[in-house]
Amino acid sequence: MRNVSVVEAKAHFSALLAAVEAGEEVGVTRHGKVVARLVPCSPVMAADVFRDFWRDGDTDLQAPPDLLAENVPSMDD
Repeated sequence: MRNVSVVEAKAHFSALLAAVEAGEEVGVTRHGKVVARLVPCSPVMAADVFRDFWRDGDTDLQAPPDLLAENVPSMDD
């Protein structure tokens, strides 16, 4: 991870964003300490969360049986 100062980050923000888009991580420092990180954004889909469960094949993904409808009291009762 490359580190840049806040002043340098402000001066070269567009170039830093291009580097991050290309996959690089950039640390932003203030007084020599990293206070923020610029990292590539990777979209997450719900399927990504469960991918490991599906891969092992031991997970039962069957839907439970439907329940019978309940009587709902009307607002007039």
